[in-house]
Amino acid sequence: QSPKFKNAKLSKKLFLEQLNFTLTDSQKTVLEDLQNDFIKGMPMNRLLQGDVGCGKTVVATMAAIDCVEEGFQVAFMAPTEILAEQHYEKIKTWFKDAAYEIILLTGSMPKKEKLLAYQKIEKGNANIVIGTHALFQAQVQFNKLGLVVVDEQHRFGVAQRAKLWNKNKTYYPHILVMTATPIPRTLAMSLYGDLDLSVIDELPPGRQPIQTVHRTDHNRLKVWGFLKEEIAKGRQIYVVYPLIEESQKMDFKDLMDGYESICRDFPRPQYEISIVHGRMKSEDKEWEMGRFSRGETQLMVATTVIEVGVNVPNASVMVIENAERFGLSQLHQLRGRVGRGADQSYCILMTGDKLSDDGKVRIETMCRTNDGFEIADVDLQLRGPGDVMGTRQSGMLDYKVANLGQDQQLIEWARQKAQSTVLDDPRLERPEHAALRMRFTDYARNKMAWGSIA
Repeated sequence: QSPKFKNAKLSKKLFLEQLNFTLTDSQKTVLEDLQNDFIKGMPMNRLLQGDVGCGKTVVATMAAIDCVEEGFQVAFMAPTEILAEQHYEKIKTWFKDAAYEIILLTGSMPKKEKLLAYQKIEKGNANIVIGTHALFQAQVQFNKLGLVVVDEQHRFGVAQRAKLWNKNKTYYPHILVMTATPIPRTLAMSLYGDLDLSVIDELPPGRQPIQTVHRTDHNRLKVWGFLKEEIAKGRQIYVVYPLIEESQKMDFKDLMDGYESICRDFPRPQYEISIVHGRMKSEDKEWEMGRFSRGETQLMVATTVIEVGVNVPNASVMVIENAERFGLSQLHQLRGRVGRGADQSYCILMTGDKLSDDGKVRIETMCRTNDGFEIADVDLQLRGPGDVMGTRQSGMLDYKVANLGQDQQLIEWARQKAQSTVLDDPRLERPEHAALRMRFTDYARNKMAWGSIA
């Protein structure tokens, strides 16, 4: 069972008026989906898909209003401290005239601040708690957790979400998972029907589609010339390198070599350059990102730490170095860092001359479409959906015939057949279901039902 929330129409109306914000038709439809879930008394388990900048956070915040107005708490989870702090500042500003207590909880906060946050959460004084993985800690005990919003779902493990779901003893909170690109696991679960799906397929008025192009190292001089033209127009540029793990010295060398090369080609004082990577202290990262956000630097050389959590409307070009080394989800997320203003924006995928077959498919897909679901379809075919009943989030399922990327009608039919079988004979006790019962028992032994958790 889960708590029921009424539609707090007046509070949401005042919220939109104060923001001077008009919802798109897609956002209105999603809010109706959420409201229908909230009044059922059963746990909502919904995936909200929409491209970066389409207004998912506004929708989630309006859902939070329904929860808070009924006396329950909201946990808003983000994958990085930068993004958590950004959400905290934004949502706090949005509710500046409301009597809501909004708090931030991250791993790097001083001990005193953490202890105060724990007390507010446990006593129920904190209405909306925005945080990172710190929300999973045993010390965090909610008083009445009614709604969990998970931003950028592909950054969280399934077992981690299960921990948060079990924070309540007597009922399950509703769960809203938001992503700009469903990972293969999520897409597979959508096909199975374990996740209800809502889509925001409209961008705010004035936004233009991002133009994506592929260039090799031979074209670098032309690319740099184009960047200088954009900077001359007053725009800003991201240049991203694939530092996958901080321990990979070669990747770090790539980043520093690239930074030095860019400093030579874009010399001071005409150009100012920021650099951000995972080995920097948090305060140094924030200082560099702040300089870029304020327009004090024209170029940001970075690793994927800027994949989420950086919102600079003036940035019009994303250059991704060694683009063949990124997954489609990361490429789509990185591209979403630009295109946030009214100006035409560009994503330039830089690679060497030789590409693997999978690399060619990823680059071609990115150049062809901005559609998150189409990108996820290709990702599904390349990587597989993972183990739906386990915790592995990619790789092919052990199927002899079915292809999740191509056999959607067959899978839908099988799902309906399974549902009718369970409704008709829930314990599989009939003789004709003996083999099915044996197979399922064998498969399910020693498995936890992670498939029911977002």
